[in-house]
Amino acid sequence: MQVLNDLSALDHSRPIALVPTMGALHAGHAALIEKAREITDSIVVSIFVNPLQFEDSEDLAKYPRSPERDIELARSAGASVVWMPEKNNFYPTNFEVIPSPIMGEKFEGAQRRGHFSGVLTAVNALFTQILPRYAIFGEKDFQQLFLVRQLVRERNMDIEVVGVPTVRDTEGLALSSRNARLSEVEREAALIINQALCKAMQKESLSEAKFSLVKTLSKEPLFTLDYAAIVDEDTFELATQDTVHKRALVAGWINGIRLIDNMAMTSVEQ
Repeated sequence: MQVLNDLSALDHSRPIALVPTMGALHAGHAALIEKAREITDSIVVSIFVNPLQFEDSEDLAKYPRSPERDIELARSAGASVVWMPEKNNFYPTNFEVIPSPIMGEKFEGAQRRGHFSGVLTAVNALFTQILPRYAIFGEKDFQQLFLVRQLVRERNMDIEVVGVPTVRDTEGLALSSRNARLSEVEREAALIINQALCKAMQKESLSEAKFSLVKTLSKEPLFTLDYAAIVDEDTFELATQDTVHKRALVAGWINGIRLIDNMAMTSVEQ
């Protein structure tokens, strides 16, 4: 496996699968790399903490960084290349800033102004420099996945965006780099998110699922809710009784640590 700071030595002779990350890799990232291995044997893992997607400079400073462990995990999972650029190598001169689309101003975007502009700007920079044939993203950041697919469609990029189901620990907590900042008590409180999603999924009607979702989340005093909604996976509009593919989204805070999760509402009919 190669560890690169620039892309001059990147081999484009085979189709590349790109796994974009911000480091602090965990089993969820390993699942993305393993998925990429099913598609091609040329896998690039990018590790770059993108400052453009952080609204709060303090949150950026607190973001966990573990480069040596990240390289070892990427190697073990089967990556071909790890690209670890500095900011001036990541963003080319006069790079294009991608504005957040309308759907990027809702839910996560409404709570974190400029976040998705920063995400899409970084993704576009990755795509134009690495020229992948495949891009692998986790479903945990479901709105991000939706917006990246929209970007690829609108720009007619020859890239297949592959979504990988959320990886959870044995108690159901969605794996996240931010989980490392949770104390034992806070981690226990965070389990309410998965519990709420699972209970909502068991409901038969849309109204029951919405009510259950908020009611369950309200039972945990350490959890501060930002939003809880059920959307149409295909449009990201709020789900209606006619929506075929419904997905519940949850975001909130535990002691200043932001957590997000989602789950397909496969049993909810109306």
